[in-house]
Amino acid sequence: MEVRAKLKYVRLGPRKARLVADLIRGKRSEEALNILAFTKKAAARVMTKVLKSVIANATQKKTVDVDRLYVKKISVDQGVTWKRFTPRALGRATSIRKRTSHITIVLDEK
Repeated sequence: MEVRAKLKYVRLGPRKARLVADLIRGKRSEEALNILAFTKKAAARVMTKVLKSVIANATQKKTVDVDRLYVKKISVDQGVTWKRFTPRALGRATSIRKRTSHITIVLDEK
């Protein structure tokens, strides 16, 4: 039985988050937590929180064996982009795009 969790509007660029998502795709949940614990990227902290949330969701369902869970699907989609402006020379302005992400993790039993 699939168990899922979604975190939306994370202040993190989707390209950077996908690098970390590729590390844990297809791994067992315990192994994925270990990989994320030793990854030195900001996305690893966020993914750890989401993965722990999915595991907690699985413990609430009595039909799922938590020890047999693996990462079936993990997706990082682009969220809204915050637009800001910074002053430049000669009275001009340059736009700054602050990107956000939507992270979805789906666990399943093997």
